[in-house]
Amino acid sequence: MDTEFEFPHEMGQRIAYVRSVAVKDLPKDVQSQVGELTTLYAVHSEEGERLALVSDRKMAFVLARQHDLDPVTVH
Repeated sequence: MDTEFEFPHEMGQRIAYVRSVAVKDLPKDVQSQVGELTTLYAVHSEEGERLALVSDRKMAFVLARQHDLDPVTVH
């Protein structure tokens, strides 16, 4: 099959990468603000800059979409 397909990020859509982050791996000042959570979700730019930390995966995707980003999960 030789059908060309333009992926949204190739048509000007910016991508946001969403990944889980262990709270224990974050700086102590951030850890003190999270309460009982053990995992947060980080939203990163295409260049790898951390844009936000949120409490759940669904919120990370909503946040990215609200800022005109196309969220994808990274492991």
